[in-house]
Amino acid sequence: MKLPAALLLSLALATVSACGTSRPRVIELPGGVNPEEQQQQQREPTVLDRLMGNDPRPNAGPCPLMGVLYDNARVVDFAAPDSQRYANIEFTGEMSGVRGLCRYVGADPIVMNLDVDMSFGRGPAATSDRQTYRYWVAVTRRGRAPIEKAYFDIDVRWNRGQAVVSRTEHIERIVIPRANDTVSGENFEVLVGFELTPEQVQFNRDGRRFRIDAGQNSGQ
Repeated sequence: MKLPAALLLSLALATVSACGTSRPRVIELPGGVNPEEQQQQQREPTVLDRLMGNDPRPNAGPCPLMGVLYDNARVVDFAAPDSQRYANIEFTGEMSGVRGLCRYVGADPIVMNLDVDMSFGRGPAATSDRQTYRYWVAVTRRGRAPIEKAYFDIDVRWNRGQAVVSRTEHIERIVIPRANDTVSGENFEVLVGFELTPEQVQFNRDGRRFRIDAGQNSGQ
């Protein structure tokens, strides 16, 4: 994957976790410490602390909001685009959730990681047991246009007779610069979604959807 040289958003894709991996839905936030712990956490880290990645200070503020963009949360590929019927479905994809952790102290940039839960379906019109999906991760200022956007491909394979595959995509590192130590993570959003054609986006906006189920061949 090749990204532009000057990015405000730095992303590293780690190994895809095993199907069904369950991870705690936790966001690291400041607070909840007694006065002794708070005094210890607020001390300036030493050079050795920084080298070891051991900074006891609490986060400077909350993590950025994380979510799946509704219009891009699902993708349905039809064998013939003008025949949008269940029997004509080749592949589907759906993002069911996103979660992650963040860390920032002082005037340091916000450093985050993300886990994106996805499920993929192989429909009755599919002629292959393999499909590549493209999705994106975007950092935005709350309610504004994206600051930066990065794209990733995920290659999905189905075993013989298998209709649905679930995956968790792990984004190892996202770096969001801050102008100064007064800028909080709540000023930003981290959004994810599938890369779609205008027709596929409109399909989702219309509230239409098909879902491949592991135990039955019916649309929802």
